[in-house]
Amino acid sequence: MKHWKKVMTTMVAGTLLLGGLAGCGGKKEDKGDSSGKVKLTMAWWGSQERHDATAKVIKLYQEKNPNVTIEPEFYDFDGYVTKLNVLSASSKVWDIWQIAGNYPAYLDNIEPMDEYIKKGTIDTKDTTEAYLKTTQRDGKQLGLSNGMNAYAVAYDPELFKKAGIDEPTVDWTWDDFEKICLKIHEKLNIYGFSLQTNDDFYPGASVGVGQYGGGKNFYDIKTNSDTLGFDDPSLLVPYLEMRKKLVKAGAFPDSGAIAEVKDIENDYLVKGEAAMTWVASNQVNALGAAANREIKLITLPKRKADVGSTALMSSQMLCIAKNSKYKEEAAKFINFFHNDLEANKILKGERGVPIMSKVREELKPEEDGPLKSTYDYIELVGKVGNPEINTVENKNNAVIKDQYLLLMEKVINGDEKAEKAAQEIYDFAKDKVK
Repeated sequence: MKHWKKVMTTMVAGTLLLGGLAGCGGKKEDKGDSSGKVKLTMAWWGSQERHDATAKVIKLYQEKNPNVTIEPEFYDFDGYVTKLNVLSASSKVWDIWQIAGNYPAYLDNIEPMDEYIKKGTIDTKDTTEAYLKTTQRDGKQLGLSNGMNAYAVAYDPELFKKAGIDEPTVDWTWDDFEKICLKIHEKLNIYGFSLQTNDDFYPGASVGVGQYGGGKNFYDIKTNSDTLGFDDPSLLVPYLEMRKKLVKAGAFPDSGAIAEVKDIENDYLVKGEAAMTWVASNQVNALGAAANREIKLITLPKRKADVGSTALMSSQMLCIAKNSKYKEEAAKFINFFHNDLEANKILKGERGVPIMSKVREELKPEEDGPLKSTYDYIELVGKVGNPEINTVENKNNAVIKDQYLLLMEKVINGDEKAEKAAQEIYDFAKDKVK
């Protein structure tokens, strides 16, 4: 992972850095340098599969637009957020950049796309208003979704069979989940569940409280504001208690073991050392490729029998930087990224099921495989999911998450009761959104 950026820089120097397309009039700052060349920067996070595919699409675009240069940077998720925070503080982010549900923290760095959509630079005729709304705020189009996805539990059906356990269904509960984790560990002496970078903040808190119904989250989707969307700290307690029990039993990795998982290719599920893991549905391509065996997806366990556990959402979106000198050219590339069939055959829907219907039809697989399982899963969530589950993040989510994980560790270590930790997490979050 840490060598990817260096490798890409070498690749760019050798193969991608072709000259740039002159701006097609419009704003003065969009005309490029004195020779008419335009240099853009673009950044994203993700797996090696995503990096390779995105680099090929950049190269393809430059071949079709020989006066445009796009300099790529890519990272693992934590590295990306760290770099973005540094750049956003100085209002100098990349011309084109990827962001997910944590976009409220970066609103000052995002140039709305409405102008470019209105004049046709970005063509949205092949998608729907419902898809466009997933990346809107206050009536402004902040970006275009790279694809629809949903949180999921990925699991190895062979390990379930080996342990003598039935595969989970859409009706499974968190009690079922706990029992399965314990039995997997008992029968196979491996983890029942795995995680990447301690992201159980999402099933345990950010998405977890939404499973009780009513669009609850640390962001109030009803008022479209950063005020808390729930007022009952006890909603955080069950997951904290379950996590402690599973770690103590050896059925769930502790924080030290989780820290060893730097990317999806090294997840314990991939290595056969866990039967399940937490993913976004678009990650199953990379997960399946790394595991080189069948991996299935199922909805998250339910907190309440009559409330769906998972919601459709935008996987990420590509944005234009407010500080970019070449916003028109950035818009042209984003249009290409979403609408060009050749480009999307390279991308293979790895970021999620495409929002453009012609692209979706072109990529929809007929044979079983990771990509088909993603499409099938999105269709399943469309039927049994809960559209009220709120996946938009508070602009202070990063510090709230850090506090949550800190207090979770105290609960796991027996230094604090789950009820007290839940109240402290809630009070901390409430204070941060005043």
